[in-house]
Parts: sequence; C-alpha cells; structure tokens
Amino acid sequence: MKQVFIILGLIAAILTTILAVLPLSNLAIFPAIAALIFGLIAFYLSKKAGYVKKIIQFTFLLTIISISITIYKAIFTKVEVENTEELLNKEVESKQEAIEELEDLDLEDINIE
Repeated sequence: MKQVFIILGLIAAILTTILAVLPLSNLAIFPAIAALIFGLIAFYLSKKAGYVKKIIQFTFLLTIISISITIYKAIFTKVEVENTEELLNKEVESKQEAIEELEDLDLEDINIE
C-alpha cells in the first residue's frame, strides 16, 4: 500500500514539473495537490513502519519546486492582447474568399442518383 502511494506521488510530482514549465503552467496546481496528498499518505505509512524513504522527500522537493515555478510564472508573466483588428480583417477576408469560391463552383452538372 505504501509503495502505491509513493509511486502515485512521484508520478504526480513529475507531471507537476512538466506542466510547470509549459505555457499553461496554471494547470500544474492540480497534480501538485495530488502529489502532496499522496506524499503525505506515503510519509505517514512509512513513519508508521519506522522507515522514511528518500524518494518521499524527493517527491516533496520536486512538488515544492514546481509550485514555486508555477507561482512565479503566474505573478510575473503578463498576458498582453495585441491588435485584434488585423485578425478580424483576415477573418472577414477569408469568409469573402470562401463565398467567392463557392459562387464559382458549377453545381448544375452534378447528377445525384
């Protein structure tokens, strides 16, 4: 039982680390909470048995570092919206081009039987 929680905690900590360095770092909070919970359960079971493994401490360390990176990125990363008029103009142009292409199609020659 203890081994299961150690493995789940380690997997969640690694997933937290991977998500923390990606652009969507805010998603790293969920596996971080899971890693902390699994780590605490594994720590409690190991402490009850009288021997705490280093892998549990490594899981906590990895999770804390990942949470720190996530918090840093959340505070210091500014999301700026550029000029959206260009995107709107391109969208209107692409719609007009699509309409012109559809109008140029010759659908009268198609026989559906």
